[in-house]
Amino acid sequence: MKESDKDRFLSLQGQTNPFPFLLELERAEGSYIYTKDGKKYLDMIAGVAVNNIGHNHPEVVKAIHEQVDKYLHVMVYGEFIQDAPLSFAQTLTDLLPENLNSVYPVNSGTEANEAALKLAKRVTGKQQIISCYGAYHGSTHGSLSVSANETKKAPFQPLLPNVSFIQHNEINDLENITDETAAVIIEPIQGDAGVRFASNEYMIALREKCDETGTMLIFDEIQCGMGRSGRRFAFEHYSITPDILTLGKALGGGMPIGAFVSSRDKMELLSHDPILGHITTFGGHPVVCAAADAFLKVLKTIDFEKLEEIARYIEDKLSNHPTVIEVRRKGMMFAIDMRDDEIVAKVVNNCLTDGLISFWFLSHPNSFRLSPPLTISKEEVEQAVQIITNAMNKASEA
Repeated sequence: MKESDKDRFLSLQGQTNPFPFLLELERAEGSYIYTKDGKKYLDMIAGVAVNNIGHNHPEVVKAIHEQVDKYLHVMVYGEFIQDAPLSFAQTLTDLLPENLNSVYPVNSGTEANEAALKLAKRVTGKQQIISCYGAYHGSTHGSLSVSANETKKAPFQPLLPNVSFIQHNEINDLENITDETAAVIIEPIQGDAGVRFASNEYMIALREKCDETGTMLIFDEIQCGMGRSGRRFAFEHYSITPDILTLGKALGGGMPIGAFVSSRDKMELLSHDPILGHITTFGGHPVVCAAADAFLKVLKTIDFEKLEEIARYIEDKLSNHPTVIEVRRKGMMFAIDMRDDEIVAKVVNNCLTDGLISFWFLSHPNSFRLSPPLTISKEEVEQAVQIITNAMNKASEA
């Protein structure tokens, strides 16, 4: 008997959970994913906030093809001048405030956070890192150390020392930031905690406390950035800017990339004492940077007012369902709270059966998440709301 692709997948590829979706993919385009059995799925999760401009955007695909025809990897990052990484850095910094004028591309969001923590220690000469309860910053040792899910962290101890946590959006907790603190790393909008966003008052107080203590303020916008929050960058909802900004997920238009961004004088410190203070072989890969550059140029064309109307329509429709306790939303980031994790699982599975991809949260099991493409049409959204509503109806009847 011939071994199926599902069997080979489960035996050959490392697994992340006991219950993967196991869709056998054929292709993806726009808001849809197509499987080998001829079925199509309306993708309301966008690769978990990665495909912000939809699948296989023609401008991204064009940029990839053009770069592939020139060359692939030629040298470790930082040694050669290459058009694609340089154009990417120019396009990105043109969208950012003046204090964020130097880009270091890496391979993923978690690597961007790892490097940002290093940069903060190098700038300040201090060691203590403060993060927030509810935070998720990645799964490598350093980024896991500043994430808050103790169950996920326990098997991998010991992690980084001198890490402590404060309450997100709680001004009184800012007193824990002292002259010994190298960095505060924070998601302006916490994703894995179930879409929790800070007030402007809190952010101003946080900025002032970091300035007072000589602490680097790191904004992790890996999930909430790149248009996901309803603005190009989540910090644009506030009247402050960070010292270091980390990006990932959607930045590559579907290709794997991360970046950390700071001021030129700070970033230059990684080049000496010691030299090669941060290095990467594949960071700044020309094909990936070409895709990221194209993504950013498409992002500039997004009509965020129109997007907000579509997002509000989803929120209003789902909020009215009797099984929904609360919908939390910022831009196109949604957390839909329900009674318990069992009904969430039923809703997610019912959606999948009916041709729609939703998902859950790592650390907030009583909610399911939506993060649709920013390019989704009103007609597709109306279809999505109908499928999700039917899925919730069936879950409540079971």
